[in-house]
Amino acid sequence: MTTPTTVAAYAVASPKAALTRTTIPRRSVGEYDVGIEIKYAGICHSDIHTALGEWGEAIFPLVPGHEIAGVVTEVGAGVTRYAVGDRVGVGCFVDSCGECENCKAGEEQYCKGMVGTYNSRQFTGEPTYGGYSSHIVVNENYVLRIPDGLGLDVAAPLLCAGITLYSPLAHWGAGPGKNVGIVGMGGLGHMGVQIAHAMGAEVTVLSQSLRKKDDAVRLGADHYYATSDPETFEKLAGSFDLIVNTVSVNLPLDAYLGLLKREGTLVHVGAPGEPSSFAQFSLISQRRSMAGSMIGGIRQTQEMLNFCAEHSLGAEIEVITPDKINEAYERVLASDVRYRFVIDTASLS
Repeated sequence: MTTPTTVAAYAVASPKAALTRTTIPRRSVGEYDVGIEIKYAGICHSDIHTALGEWGEAIFPLVPGHEIAGVVTEVGAGVTRYAVGDRVGVGCFVDSCGECENCKAGEEQYCKGMVGTYNSRQFTGEPTYGGYSSHIVVNENYVLRIPDGLGLDVAAPLLCAGITLYSPLAHWGAGPGKNVGIVGMGGLGHMGVQIAHAMGAEVTVLSQSLRKKDDAVRLGADHYYATSDPETFEKLAGSFDLIVNTVSVNLPLDAYLGLLKREGTLVHVGAPGEPSSFAQFSLISQRRSMAGSMIGGIRQTQEMLNFCAEHSLGAEIEVITPDKINEAYERVLASDVRYRFVIDTASLS
């Protein structure tokens, strides 16, 4: 089957505008390209930040979506990794320079030339369009294989939410004997709970309220505390080897750093719009660390997908039709989703 070069999509024409159905161009499948019919696309909060113009000037018209799951419909003559009919995914980037230190280390997400799946420009200068569309064409080196044990719908959010949590948990050694805190019980946090639990860590959720406690325990949390209760920070002082902060608001960092053991680490994966501050003594006093982490490279993302399939992990989702995207955006902003919206893009075909 030949991949169409004009495809249906949902796009936003300007900051804060509604998403509407339109058509966009896709390149022809080249020698090393994979043509994919998109079946599902997750809605990430970063899609909303970008569409609202909150993260700087975007490239409009904008087709969001970097949590993509689908089926291969066409491969170029030089493709060796995939065949027509394979179940595949595409995450947050679709190209990189391939030559820098980060690329050679398999950490393409830190390449200065990384080409985002949307709101970016290909090396040819053409804009990239994301997964709120019927088809996409991607170089085979940036395509992921979705194991048979994962449904395409629950796998889609793993391409951003899953790897965003898997990467720091793996890098900082979450596992048996480690106490791990997950700040926030949303689209990212609910994946962090599942993954940390499957890795063998003791898992504690730190959330504003107790509203999602039952869900957290069901997904593998051993403990759950409300951060709105000042006693939480007194009771848990010095408890954690690792805390992963998934929220995109400024926190009282000194209080959270005080929850770490000696040599513990607080890792941020959320990105508040305003700078944060803390007292250096919060680090110095117990040789603590504070760090950041951004998604993962292709190799580690495939590792994450295999891990999730092995442990029967997937996102908790609500599937919607494309005409409900604007409503879904409003519900995400109102925290009215448990825990990830996934668009059934098959209807666009």
